[in-house]
Amino acid sequence: MTNLNLEIPTEVREFAEKSVDQARKAFDSYVAAAQKATAQSEAAASTLATSAKDLNSKAISFVETNVKAAFDLAEKLVQAKDPKEFLAIQSEFLKSQLASVQEQAKALGEAVKKAVTPTETK
Repeated sequence: MTNLNLEIPTEVREFAEKSVDQARKAFDSYVAAAQKATAQSEAAASTLATSAKDLNSKAISFVETNVKAAFDLAEKLVQAKDPKEFLAIQSEFLKSQLASVQEQAKALGEAVKKAVTPTETK
């Protein structure tokens, strides 16, 4: 039997080492990019959840305010002494409620805009 002593040429070994090193660097870059993307999506999801919570809180607050105003109106209406006073109470309520609803719509619009506007990431 012949003893074959096969040696891997230096150039092939160096090429293989460089290839492994480049693959490792490419993988590390991929992992870093994936981690950054994950962090950004988590931050965006957190911001969106907070914005949705704020939006819901505002909406519930507005509903509560409007229902209380309606009950206050009903109380005043049942105490009206004549149709003229009844209509005056109702007219005043409609004016104030219209202004209130306009303010509420503006606040909700701003909250929605804030919720859907992307924030800059650092």
